[in-house]
Amino acid sequence: MQNSSLDDILSRLHSLQDELENEIDRILDEKRQLFRYTMKQGKVQFEHGMKVLQRTQRTGIWAYLRRARIGHILSAPIIYSVSIPLLMLDLMITIYQHSCFRIYGIPMVRRSDYFRIDHQHLSYLNIIERVNCMYCSYGNGLIEYGREIIARTERYWCPIKHAKRTPDPHHLVEGFVDYGDAEAYKDRLKTLQSDWSKLCDSTSEKREQ
Repeated sequence: MQNSSLDDILSRLHSLQDELENEIDRILDEKRQLFRYTMKQGKVQFEHGMKVLQRTQRTGIWAYLRRARIGHILSAPIIYSVSIPLLMLDLMITIYQHSCFRIYGIPMVRRSDYFRIDHQHLSYLNIIERVNCMYCSYGNGLIEYGREIIARTERYWCPIKHAKRTPDPHHLVEGFVDYGDAEAYKDRLKTLQSDWSKLCDSTSEKREQ
């Protein structure tokens, strides 16, 4: 009975998630019209008049630096030093999935689905702001990309829920077996390792959108 209630809640949650995604898409379409830009082959294109208007709102580099807090300037090398482990993580998880996922039969995580680096097209940002935005976009995209790779790995090797739920578990956890249920683990492990049809279907739908 408890599982039935949980399944019902999850079903309604997924329905609401789809509704939310549709509403976000609708709002994005309105914002594109309002701020006069379009997406062509994944690239942002602003109307010429909007780009001119944006340039008038850009803060010059020297004015930007003069207004900057000393703490922000001094901490910049620390922030950008993180780029080294991020690049190493990017390289290693990409090598990992392109080798091990082929062996395990796990569907590949498409890198382009997780990286959205487009703030450089905003003419109201100066070069420093653009670089900062691109760095943050890369870092966040990498973490999402890596999380999906690790989530699929966990589904293959250890699809067991935790005794205590984490604040923001990845989306595959819902299909894992209950903590302590040894029988379900033995019965479902092979299926979870081999059947990726639902994941592939949902991924295809998101790409089409």
